[in-house]
Amino acid sequence: MPDEEEEALLRASWEHLAGTSPEARAVGAELLLRWGEPHRRYHTLAHLWSTLRAVEVLTDEADSADTVRYAVWFHDAVYETEPGRDEDESAELARGLLLMMGLPKERVEEVARLVLLTKTHDPDDGDADGQVLSDADLSILAAPPDEYLAYATAVRAEYRRYPDEEFRVGRVRVLRAMLNAPHTFHTEFGRIHWEARARVNMLAELDRLTRGERVAPPPF
Repeated sequence: MPDEEEEALLRASWEHLAGTSPEARAVGAELLLRWGEPHRRYHTLAHLWSTLRAVEVLTDEADSADTVRYAVWFHDAVYETEPGRDEDESAELARGLLLMMGLPKERVEEVARLVLLTKTHDPDDGDADGQVLSDADLSILAAPPDEYLAYATAVRAEYRRYPDEEFRVGRVRVLRAMLNAPHTFHTEFGRIHWEARARVNMLAELDRLTRGERVAPPPF
């Protein structure tokens, strides 16, 4: 969708979630600026919107869908392609801005916890909100092949400061770890509707990255 339409939809989504107080409007404007930073290629307003839409698909499996939505807004609010540090700083940003908006401290801490969970995308079995956030964030893995290829290309562009071989080695490590895990998705919907397609996409990317190298198929 055009950027202006995208921003309008996101602004409306934020106001529906957070309200229209001056503080909420200011925080929403700050988040939109962050997600629209020019160095981003995949973790953009489009990713924010698609992740929020994925939460809508999974909302019945959440304990508090609105808490998950807040976590979506903040989970990549700081994005400098420094895994670990980005999540830590995004969680700290959530604490500061949500407290300023007047959200209860307990809820703010839950949002921050969910943001930090996106370091690993490995929620506990009983963590319904963590499972919904993780699956929504990774839902791109189950996109049609052309969309997945665009995602992989955009991720490479975000890590453009790394030489090709260094990036390739790191990306192969990430893909193999995900493929060797028992499953990628944690919600019932994700496992039924997204798991198989995601594995096909990741195997295809792994093949592109390791062409000429024999790769054992992961366990299913």
